[in-house]
Amino acid sequence: MTEQQDFTISTLGAAKIPSPIKLSKVADDLIANYVTDADLIIPDHYGAPDAPKSYRREDLLEKAGPREYIYFDPSKVHAAIVTCGGLCPGLNAVIRAIVMCLWNQYGVRRITGIRYGYRGFLPEYAIPTMELNPEIVDNIHTLGGTILGSSRGGNRVPEIVDAIERLGISMLFAIGGDGTQRGALAIAEEIEARKLKVAVVGIPKTIDNDLSFIQRSFGFETAVAEASKVITCANVEARGAIRGISLVKVMGRESGFIAVNTALASSDVDFVLIPEVPFDLYGDNGFYAALEKRVLANNHAVVLVAEGAGQEHLKASLGCDASGNKKLGDIGTFLKAGIQAYFAEKNIDIGLRYIDPSYIIRAIPASPSDAIYCARLGTNAVHAAMSGRTKCLIAQVNNKIVHIPTAVSVSKRNCVSPESSLWRDVLEATGQPVLMLNNEPKLD
Repeated sequence: MTEQQDFTISTLGAAKIPSPIKLSKVADDLIANYVTDADLIIPDHYGAPDAPKSYRREDLLEKAGPREYIYFDPSKVHAAIVTCGGLCPGLNAVIRAIVMCLWNQYGVRRITGIRYGYRGFLPEYAIPTMELNPEIVDNIHTLGGTILGSSRGGNRVPEIVDAIERLGISMLFAIGGDGTQRGALAIAEEIEARKLKVAVVGIPKTIDNDLSFIQRSFGFETAVAEASKVITCANVEARGAIRGISLVKVMGRESGFIAVNTALASSDVDFVLIPEVPFDLYGDNGFYAALEKRVLANNHAVVLVAEGAGQEHLKASLGCDASGNKKLGDIGTFLKAGIQAYFAEKNIDIGLRYIDPSYIIRAIPASPSDAIYCARLGTNAVHAAMSGRTKCLIAQVNNKIVHIPTAVSVSKRNCVSPESSLWRDVLEATGQPVLMLNNEPKLD
């Protein structure tokens, strides 16, 4: 049964101020049009066989873009930007797009960068803010990382809102993943409880591409492109050794999208291990036995593992990090030791290479495709905030830039379905067993 969601976007009030952006309201005059509240998009999941025959207004997504009337007086706006969580390609590109749109399109002259994530709001850290303007951000999109710095945690909502009040901030742009957006939603709700008029708009940054109802998060395509280069090198290493095995670990805490897309992009991977698909290590149908067969048959193998795969084998209880994410055991080093021990016991000589490019991939600049996407996300986040929208994310759905309620997007995690055509295509590309389990579920 298709789950229906309420995609209604919260607003701070009626937008009554004419926009300084001069666009058209008629077609075919060679001038771009304003986006209206009647411009709506059908979400992807309503293409399911049990989709409703008719749509309620709350079933549909608002199209993002500049409106004819805005809520805020640009001369009085104080905008703030914060980047949280781990690094990701494209952070600086989003910051630049937000600053340029605020400054050049709306004439906003007070733009503040909150440094080192939500901790930058908390007084005990005494972290100075950063003034942002076109001169400062001019070339930052060519750099990896974020000029604002980033951190996890610091989600002490009442104190953050206290700081927002002290600074006189009227709109906050929160760039980050699941934990960041949950924090942004809590901040927006505290702002609402205090009856303040502050817009909170999120830009989804999750390199794992795991936010719900979001077709694509920025940085993901760059990560896949760079991981594919690593796989090419890993394949060369494996082929250059006697019974060579290259083991490569990539990002993917709970969702294996980077791993599966990298495998399809490179076509050099023999096994893909992801969090969504369990596997046994030992036994006739386990991973080690399957790897042995492949190595003996082909004299080499490339194994690609997502960081969250196989956590049940590590039996580690590591608690949570500052953002509330479950800490993971290191599946890469675990499998490295396990593979070495397995083949040593079999008296089979192998040449094992272990490669973990995760931090290198996170720190590189965005690819051209991602840079374009970052620019569009940042610009449309400004349009949303200026129109008085709040508690929402800017994202792509059905190849359109839209507003998504933050509460909907963080309600569940987007994962690779083992029964999807995507995973089926990965199995066909790698030739690995459909299931590497000794007690496989019975099929009807």
